[in-house]
Amino acid sequence: MTSARTRRFVTAALRRHGLLLIALVPLLVVGASGVTAQGGCAAGGLVEVNVGVILDTKTWSGNTSWACMEMAMEDFYADARHAGYRTRLKLHLRDAGSDPVDAASAGVDLLKNVRAQAIVGPQTSTQAKFLSGLGIKSSVPFISFSAYCSSRPGQNPYFIRTGWNDSSQAEAIASLVQTYHWREVVPVFEDDDSNTKFIPDLVDALRQVGTRVPYRCKIRPLATEDDLKRAILTLKSNWTSVFVVRMSHTLASKFFNLAKEEGIISQGFVWITAHGSTDILDVVNSRALGAMHGVLQVKPHVQDTVELQNFRQRWRNKYRSKKPGTRLSEPTLSGLYAYDTVWALALAAEKAGCGCSKSECVRSVSNSGSTDFEKIGASKTAKKLRGTLLDVNFTGLSGEFKIQDLQLPSVNYEIINIVGRERRLLGFWTPGSGISRSLNRTADLPTIIWPGDNGAAPRGWLFPMNKNLTIGVPMKGGFDKFVTYENGPRPKGFCIKVFEAVVAALPYTVNYSYHVFKDGKGKSNGTYDELVQKVYLKEYDAVVGDITILANRSSYVDFTLPYTDSGVRMLVPVRDRRQKTAWTFLKPLTAGLWLGTGAFVVFTGFVVWCIEHRVNEGFRGPPVNQIGSVFYFSFSTLVFAHREKIVNNLSRVIVVVWLFVVLILQQSYTASLSSILTVEQLQPTVTNLEDVIRQGSYVGYLNDSFMPGLLKSLKIDESKTIAYNSPTEYNEALTTGRVAVIIDEIPYLKVFLEQYCRNYTMIGPTYKFDGFGFAFPRGSPLTSEISREILRFASTTKMSELEKALYGDNPCPDKDDSQTSSSLTLHSFQGLFIITGASSMLALILHIVITFYNDWHGLNSDSSQNSWNRCLDILSKLFQERNCPSNNPDKEPTTKSVGTTTIEIPPNLDMDAVCPPEEGTPAEELSVQDAEPPSFAHSVSSQSSWNKCRNILSKLLQERNNPSNNPDKEPTTKNVGTATIEIPLNVLLREGTPAEEHSVQDAEPPSVAHSERGLNVAAFLSRNGSSIRRRQVNA
Repeated sequence: MTSARTRRFVTAALRRHGLLLIALVPLLVVGASGVTAQGGCAAGGLVEVNVGVILDTKTWSGNTSWACMEMAMEDFYADARHAGYRTRLKLHLRDAGSDPVDAASAGVDLLKNVRAQAIVGPQTSTQAKFLSGLGIKSSVPFISFSAYCSSRPGQNPYFIRTGWNDSSQAEAIASLVQTYHWREVVPVFEDDDSNTKFIPDLVDALRQVGTRVPYRCKIRPLATEDDLKRAILTLKSNWTSVFVVRMSHTLASKFFNLAKEEGIISQGFVWITAHGSTDILDVVNSRALGAMHGVLQVKPHVQDTVELQNFRQRWRNKYRSKKPGTRLSEPTLSGLYAYDTVWALALAAEKAGCGCSKSECVRSVSNSGSTDFEKIGASKTAKKLRGTLLDVNFTGLSGEFKIQDLQLPSVNYEIINIVGRERRLLGFWTPGSGISRSLNRTADLPTIIWPGDNGAAPRGWLFPMNKNLTIGVPMKGGFDKFVTYENGPRPKGFCIKVFEAVVAALPYTVNYSYHVFKDGKGKSNGTYDELVQKVYLKEYDAVVGDITILANRSSYVDFTLPYTDSGVRMLVPVRDRRQKTAWTFLKPLTAGLWLGTGAFVVFTGFVVWCIEHRVNEGFRGPPVNQIGSVFYFSFSTLVFAHREKIVNNLSRVIVVVWLFVVLILQQSYTASLSSILTVEQLQPTVTNLEDVIRQGSYVGYLNDSFMPGLLKSLKIDESKTIAYNSPTEYNEALTTGRVAVIIDEIPYLKVFLEQYCRNYTMIGPTYKFDGFGFAFPRGSPLTSEISREILRFASTTKMSELEKALYGDNPCPDKDDSQTSSSLTLHSFQGLFIITGASSMLALILHIVITFYNDWHGLNSDSSQNSWNRCLDILSKLFQERNCPSNNPDKEPTTKSVGTTTIEIPPNLDMDAVCPPEEGTPAEELSVQDAEPPSFAHSVSSQSSWNKCRNILSKLLQERNNPSNNPDKEPTTKNVGTATIEIPLNVLLREGTPAEEHSVQDAEPPSVAHSERGLNVAAFLSRNGSSIRRRQVNA
């Protein structure tokens, strides 16, 4: 009586103060008094090994687990393979309920009174937390198939788990989440010790696959219906629609029924249940199954063997005979683990060979310590049993049983889909292959029936029910094209139009309202950084406007993709660098090209003169005239005004190539000069920021922006910076020279240039920034959704129209040096000059070779001179002597007019021969030999002067025959020597022989002088072997 009263008193004190270890002292004292050992040698020489069991038989898990343990004892020792075993387990059940103090009391009782060598249990993690110290003190292994110990395995070597591995279960859930690309998951769990380890493992596994856990929904074990409703409303008010649930059977039944009533087990939601200490799906007829349509379950996989099927049948018969009204149709998974745990202990006890002597069974006692609990010593038999238990390896009903790191290794998991009240197996998760439809091969999962009978996988988030987004908008003053407030409080502008167009394209409705970030005076209520921080403080659900994406801002908000140009540049004035002078016409070509062109002009003319000099009268004469001819011909080709005839084919080739080069030069010069004279060549007044800093000029920037920080990083003195608010102020500052440059973001500068394009330009490097974006809270699913829509919208004509309205139809181009005309260089025409130079040089070489070849015999006849003088003489002859007439068979006849008559002289007849030079010159001698001595006519012409010759020809040609006598008569042809003369009928030639008389009648008889003149011409023609054709010209 006293003992019972003492127990109740200590227990009450423990519950008030939470001091478990103090309560154990009187329990040990009471238990030690008068209690004899209950273990020892049994009849027949069998050794009993006492094993304690701590369960809560009032629960589904505890009740079924004890039934499985009893059947395990029967099956193990009934097995013929174990008939010769000398040890036999004896199970001592203590129904401790769910109270951890009662579990601790039961543990002390089993250690002190029963002298248990091992204890199976407890059932919950909270109880295991209290009992873990007893195992270390007594060296007795505590073996749990359902509970976790809060300490790490290395800290308590006497707590062994023989159930599923929660760490691998977390990996299986994370793999399932990764398969469907869900970016956020919210764990919903019972806030007890059973989830102390599982939830951190789950969060870590989700982080490994890139999934966030925005928050955790904790539910108290004794939560009321109102508590559950508040938790469900919290889930409804957030974006995430993927939930992982782990809680006890009783709490889970209430939770899912309420969630169904609140409408969150419907289309768009994802519910995944993790296997726990008491799994709700183990109870097939549970009322909660009706509310769990479309829910997924992750459950340890147990191979369906023949032994397992037979066990289920025997267990069903035995269990229903004891509890006829049960709703269980088969043993729970925890019951299978309990069954295998008993088999493992039986094998370990036999292997350990527990002795029968009292000294082996009695636990040693320590004399140190102030309490009886502290005096508990270690059991040698328990230590030995623990060691053999860790080495046990067999295949049980739940699968392979082999303890590693004080727990069973990772197992395969099943993915189950609840459809109606049935469970549909979808596939498996394995540590090596991940999610698959089959254990033996990789295949995708079949179609899953999600909540709301939806066959398409949910995207993982939903717009909160009855949610209206509060959108913060900046109060913009100067650049009002981005955000403005015309005609009412509702904002307008480019940024607002882009946001509204993107949100309207979403496949769901988003309700929102704008809130202007301004104070009571209508001014901005702070900086842009402060506006963005309002999103972090949850005062705004988003911020829309000309908000630049910056690194420091992205640390507390998420930005969408930019929808404008990105970067920062400089804005500077420009000036026209064109200077119209008297020498502007020289600018199209550089000095090198001018000199090169002139050199090739002279060179080409010289080569043409060398080739044409001996055969072309146009290139002969006094040296001064020849030099003038060379330069005149060369420069006239530049404008295609040359008139000299070219008779040599080599010269013609040279001229054709040169004219081609001249054509390209002329066209290029014309185009370049036109560009210089007509195109506006604007040049920035500043080319780089270093010059501005070095000169100490002022720099302007946009007020209420991040520019001060950028300017400071560019080493610009803060005293040299001036803030402006509008494009008008920009223009005024740059025009007056108050600032040298304006540094701002590209979108603002484009808006400015749309008004002031002519006088300004953007220059310099582009400092990288990400442009304008919309700000949302961290982890908001709208960020990625709107970013995708921005990408689609950016490629549409609607976006182009908005940009044209913002920047103008014709955006202002950059006015840099690349747009100005530059002079043409010699390098640009190097190929052309090489072609014409090579052609001219080759033609000159060929001409020299041909000339030497044709005249070599005549040039080599005189060998009296020395070699140097002879060489000079040969060159002189080559350039001074004319070619033989036969060398120019195609030369046109020369036309001469004498009086009223025109004479065509063939090319092989020289006028100097027809009219020889004055007397006393060697040229008076005849160069041909006549068959006869000189006649009287020839002697009469011995005066041989040019005037005499001209007079004779003039008189000869001026005498005319009477046209009335022979109007249609053709001219008479006479052959004299090797020459042929065509003489009209009005000219009479007499040579002193009757045969020379003509058959035509002249108006008057020929005179002696006339006859002499005719003979003189005939003799001359005979000497030169040429022909003269005389034609009468009407006066």
